Amino acid sequence: MDHYFLYQSANCYYRIEGAGTPVLLIHGFAEDHTVWDRQVGFLKQYCQVITPDLPGSGNSEVIHYPLTAISIDHFSDYIHAVLRHAGISKCIMLGHSMGGYVLLSLAEKHPENLLGFGFVHSTAYPDSEEKKAVRQRAIGTMEEYGAAAFVRSTTPNTFGASYKKEHPEEVEALIEKGKNFTVEALQQYYTAMMNRPGRTEVLKNSKVPVLFIIGLEDVAAPASDVLKQVSLPDTALVHTLPGVGHMGMWEAEGQVNEYLLQFVQFVEQMNAGMQF
Repeated sequence: MDHYFLYQSANCYYRIEGAGTPVLLIHGFAEDHTVWDRQVGFLKQYCQVITPDLPGSGNSEVIHYPLTAISIDHFSDYIHAVLRHAGISKCIMLGHSMGGYVLLSLAEKHPENLLGFGFVHSTAYPDSEEKKAVRQRAIGTMEEYGAAAFVRSTTPNTFGASYKKEHPEEVEALIEKGKNFTVEALQQYYTAMMNRPGRTEVLKNSKVPVLFIIGLEDVAAPASDVLKQVSLPDTALVHTLPGVGHMGMWEAEGQVNEYLLQFVQFVEQMNAGMQF
């Protein structure tokens, strides 16, 4: 079912399908809630799945934050508002890429809302100084050439080599989504990601299970970085995907679906008898 609500004067959107334990999936940069469609179609048989569009993505209007003030916390505050609007007090939350950064911000501020959380190709580390410089240049490139051109130039790099070669239509489908973004929205996302702090302490302090799904060909969230973090939580479920880049939800759909379901069921067993 589609849901719209006003958030800071912007018309914003989320979708709910299925019933049972609430599982909220946060999309990444230059994506919207539909990037999770293959997971929703599978998981909704077992649990309630909530897929919001972050402000500026999909069916959610952009909020005109000045770039000098934007932070990843603005987006985690929005996700918290989605939970309140949906009447959900506790959920499992999973984030892809930038969605993982949003998730960490929420986990830091509102740990009471989480039964478990997880990263699908994401990291608790901040951007390196080199990565920050790349993002800063990219913000100017977006301004000069437009959002669609920027997404077209960067999206192919998110896929593993073999998948990109064998499924060019899938890469093109994600690029097509890029035509729906404004420069303002993409600049906000890049600025927020560039300025985000490291949040490894959130992992160390977590009282709930943490899931890691890692692509061994991922250049955006390199396995060498993410694997250093998997020992930080008390309880972690870790899965690596050989030959997979940054888009395991598509590149290794079946495996990712099973790993997500296993995590949901693991968390449910830990919280048997709890009402959400």
